[in-house]
Amino acid sequence: MADTLWAALALVLVLEGLMPFVAPRAWRETFRRMTELSDGQIRFVGLVSIAVGLAGFLVLRHA
Repeated sequence: MADTLWAALALVLVLEGLMPFVAPRAWRETFRRMTELSDGQIRFVGLVSIAVGLAGFLVLRHA
């Protein structure tokens, strides 16, 4: 179980690093726009990310 968790965290880092590596200018602009959002909007983005991630995990786990 711990190996799977570490593998998942490693994949998150890979995915997080793709955008700044491939399109640094677009990543910078997206990040700048995110800093202009209110706390509530940022929390909503986080909540949606969590929900999509959990749904994807459950779908893959039961497939």
